[in-house]
Amino acid sequence: MFFNSTTFFVFLSIVFLLYWSLSKNLKTQNILLLISSYIFYGWWDYRFLALIIASTIVDYFVGLQIEKSTEKSKRKKWLLVSLIFNIGLLVFFKYYNFFIESWVDSLSLLGYSIENTWSLKIILPVGISFYTFQTLSYSIDIYKNKISPTKDFISFATFVSFFPQLVAGPIERASNLLPQILNPRKYTYEGLSSGIKLMIFGFFLKLVIADRAAIYVNAVFNNVENHDGLTFIAATIMFSFQIYGDFAGYSLIAIGVAKMFGLNLMTNFKRPYFSASIGEFWNRWHISLSTWFKDYVYIPLGGNRTKKWRWLFNLFITFLISGLWHGSNWTFIVWGALNGLYLIMEVLIFKRKIRTGIFNIIPTFILINFAWIFFRANTLQDAIFIIIKIFTKPGYLYFGYGEDIIAFFYAALAIGLLIFVEIKKEFFNSYFSVFNNKHEIIRLSAYALVIFIIFYLGVFGESQFIYFQF
Repeated sequence: MFFNSTTFFVFLSIVFLLYWSLSKNLKTQNILLLISSYIFYGWWDYRFLALIIASTIVDYFVGLQIEKSTEKSKRKKWLLVSLIFNIGLLVFFKYYNFFIESWVDSLSLLGYSIENTWSLKIILPVGISFYTFQTLSYSIDIYKNKISPTKDFISFATFVSFFPQLVAGPIERASNLLPQILNPRKYTYEGLSSGIKLMIFGFFLKLVIADRAAIYVNAVFNNVENHDGLTFIAATIMFSFQIYGDFAGYSLIAIGVAKMFGLNLMTNFKRPYFSASIGEFWNRWHISLSTWFKDYVYIPLGGNRTKKWRWLFNLFITFLISGLWHGSNWTFIVWGALNGLYLIMEVLIFKRKIRTGIFNIIPTFILINFAWIFFRANTLQDAIFIIIKIFTKPGYLYFGYGEDIIAFFYAALAIGLLIFVEIKKEFFNSYFSVFNNKHEIIRLSAYALVIFIIFYLGVFGESQFIYFQF
């Protein structure tokens, strides 16, 4: 079930009305949320409900056993149960074929010809990378004595499967979301109003920015042999706004829907393209995942509280794993490694100096876009071909043919609007505001204009969100 579908709006309306009609009974509310979340997830393929239910049951009982165990060795064994089960799910469904095919290809390079008979026809369950990380963090936090386990299975299952953020985040921590689910919520007009406003901005980012830019980006990256350097530069920049609009848009919609139910999810994006360094970019981009890797991979490896060479290794390996998390393709691994190398270079060149200003924002944006080439390219060979063309054959800028030309200029116009709004919010937030103006007529006019732009420039048709594939 896509957010940008009529089905979802019907589903959301029914669940919203039923939910607040049960406001006097917290347990019934949570049962409704749980059933609704399973319906939402099962809409793609009901068979995969078994996986999320299994993950929920395993970590619920693991959490209780870790808390009950007094010996450190027993606590560690129970934690291993959670690690092996959840990571095992990811490895099998997401990486099994990738590892097998990479192994066969490596042997063939060494001169050994082996027929690949081990590959399986595996369908990747939607959102598996997100909900396994969410439930896994619960067990780890109990093991580290950061939180105590809940004995309320329904509330825990609701935390794991809460439908707004189930398939693409934000990846929530039990310390934030679970207490909200365990405690009564009250309906407020402010919650409904702010939720709808966030959804409006989310749909603007998805339908007007991401899906409009996707037309040009797909035309270029899916036909690399027909284009030259300038076109690849334009398509890469447009992709940077496509993936931002797509993912930040999803996050805003998820946060907005949650607010309608009296629940607050964490902020996932903070205008990342105004970052003055790669480190700052990762503090602003996909924050829930960046902090997850920081807390559960980087710090356990030793973080920066170790020898310098080990610190740099910790940075690199964390981003290498992050790249692998994004997909079973060498393009994502190179993308992750490249970001790790960026951070290592920042440490070696700039030490720990905080950088600001447009003269640092522009080179940071260029480096991020260079890495996006690997992220978006269909194959590693395509990415290398694109980079060679950029540096050796700039050629002419491709605008498209027929309707594609209109799509290009509409996308450029939409991105220009976004940049204008984000510059205002980043650098002049204390000045005149239209969306939070004290005069109702100005506020309503501003939101009416955004809705008009969505319907005029938006691309409709239930297109999938990019991060559903992860």
